[in-house]
Amino acid sequence: MKNWCEEAERIMMERFGKDTVVALATIENEVPHVRYVNAYYEHGAFYIITHALSNKMKHLEKNSAAAIAGDWFTAHGKGINLGYFGREENHWIAEKLKNVFSEWIDNGHNDFDDEHTIILRVELTDGRLLSHGTEYRF
Repeated sequence: MKNWCEEAERIMMERFGKDTVVALATIENEVPHVRYVNAYYEHGAFYIITHALSNKMKHLEKNSAAAIAGDWFTAHGKGINLGYFGREENHWIAEKLKNVFSEWIDNGHNDFDDEHTIILRVELTDGRLLSHGTEYRF
């Protein structure tokens, strides 16, 4: 991310570098669709475990524009399908997500043998973070 200072990154990791519920918006036919998702933040991107055939992924296939809103934070970004959770290329982030989401990841909601269980990365392009009277923009 361009123009993101160390202090802002520290705040982002503190707030979102764990299992965090955020609002994720996508667009379909010029209409915004918003839903809450469990997400993990790291180095300018949010990571979400989802299903490849979900509405959010269908929307992002047609238009990769996305928005995220969380605890005193809003941003725009680009949704990128990293593919199957179990892919070798995803091993580094999949292991982090297993740890971060450990409270619910094995509750039967996800099927990691299903190749439609994927990782969505939302790469942030611009945003606004507020913390104790200070505004950070990137």
